[in-house]
Amino acid sequence: MIEYISGTLTELNPTMAVVETAGVGFAVNISLGTYSALNGRQSVKLYVYEAIREDAYTLYGFATKEERQMFMLLVSVSGVGAGTARMILSSVSTAELRDAVLTGNERILKGVKGIGLKTAQRIIVDLKDKVGAVSVSGQDIKSQTAAASVDADEAIQALQMLGFAVPQVRKAVQKITEENPAASVEQIIKQALKMM
Repeated sequence: MIEYISGTLTELNPTMAVVETAGVGFAVNISLGTYSALNGRQSVKLYVYEAIREDAYTLYGFATKEERQMFMLLVSVSGVGAGTARMILSSVSTAELRDAVLTGNERILKGVKGIGLKTAQRIIVDLKDKVGAVSVSGQDIKSQTAAASVDADEAIQALQMLGFAVPQVRKAVQKITEENPAASVEQIIKQALKMM
């Protein structure tokens, strides 16, 4: 099992990072929070979760052990796959998720694309006794704006990679950038996820 990958960040977008180590470039799926933590850095260390299936071998990377722990708890819930877990961690921070589960706040979980009432309830019931063990430190990677300039194309591309239709994505991103021209890519994506 791979514990972490440490090396040079050669490529970064809101859903994936390529980390080169020992001459090999590893494509690692990341959450929006991890994207914010990596933005502007060259040397990185990502904690890894390996998703191995018959037809695919996929790596998921996290800036903190706490985020990886939360991801692993989420994928242990019946009906929650790796893609849905990443979507949840892209929509809320690990601290917000932990609090939502501990307080039974279904509304926060239902606000995530692909999560209905039954799945939200299942997450809360299955994880209520387990999330208390996840320590959420001051290193939590909740939204941090990286730069004042906005790259709407990058936000559109990321939302498309997450499975949203192009017309819907363009309309949402246009509305957000008109209302807040200084919004970062992460802010645009988070707001768009709430709108769609």
